[in-house]
Amino acid sequence: MDGQGQVTTEEEPGYGIGAVARRLGVPAPTLRTWNLRYGIGPSHRSPGGHRRYDAGDLRRLEEMSRLIKTGVPAADAAREALRADVVLVGERVRDRQPAAALGDPVEAVLPDAAPVMWHEIPSVAMLGRAAFSLDSRTVSDWIGSSLTRHGVLWTWENLVVPVFDLICRRQAETGASIEIEHLFSERVLTALTRLIERPRQPVNERPVLLACAEEEQHSLPIYALAAELTTEYHVETRILGARTPYSALADAMRRLGPAVVFIWSQLHATGDPAPLASLPLLRPASRVIVGGQGWWDGLPPSVSHVTSFREALTRISGALH
Repeated sequence: MDGQGQVTTEEEPGYGIGAVARRLGVPAPTLRTWNLRYGIGPSHRSPGGHRRYDAGDLRRLEEMSRLIKTGVPAADAAREALRADVVLVGERVRDRQPAAALGDPVEAVLPDAAPVMWHEIPSVAMLGRAAFSLDSRTVSDWIGSSLTRHGVLWTWENLVVPVFDLICRRQAETGASIEIEHLFSERVLTALTRLIERPRQPVNERPVLLACAEEEQHSLPIYALAAELTTEYHVETRILGARTPYSALADAMRRLGPAVVFIWSQLHATGDPAPLASLPLLRPASRVIVGGQGWWDGLPPSVSHVTSFREALTRISGALH
């Protein structure tokens, strides 16, 4: 091993976590947390079975550490570090394309990697026009590209919610546009659903259960929340979807024993808090969190109410630790 902690024998190539911690000035437990939550960690395993960091891993960790020191939240810093790495690789691939092809979207197959699609990230106006034109393919492509490049939270806050605002204004003005809302919702839901699967190494032993209040049909927010929890926090989730009867939610709680139950109510008509008091008391207990503007006053004392996407993420992730 040299003075920098790099193993130079063929049996144990790369860097161990202790060496990386000393080099970056970041505690080893923090590095392990970054690996579990954000997927930034050792990418190789030595013949002896030890996880090792290579030069690319160090580059990503150094960028993440630099961003955090400037005040960027850890999840955003990780996403930027991973994105910068993909962009660097992608630019090298683009440099190998014929000059006449560089003006078009490029699909480059990288060694040992899935295809990378190069699509323009639209403005709200551009995505809104595609939705109003019922151009489902363009909506899908743009939503997918934004999720890949910027992640769920950015896409939700900067594209999806503003476009829904445009659609709602059109509905208020004309009484029409329900077909636009349905197409846009379906395309966003399809894109989000692809991201929701059990993480390879979930941080939670008991799942997070997400459902809509009884008769609440607006389920897209819980899918966005589950997608962000999956991709950025490595949290295992279960989704019951729209119009979940409280009896069905109670049965699911007994069967799954979730760490957190999140219930969404968007409309005032679905926000009666009385049924929440009848949800089962489990051992160990489930933390019940509700979100959305539909909830009435009078929530049970044990139930927390969040008013934003970011607050929901903070409360849920905090309840898992």
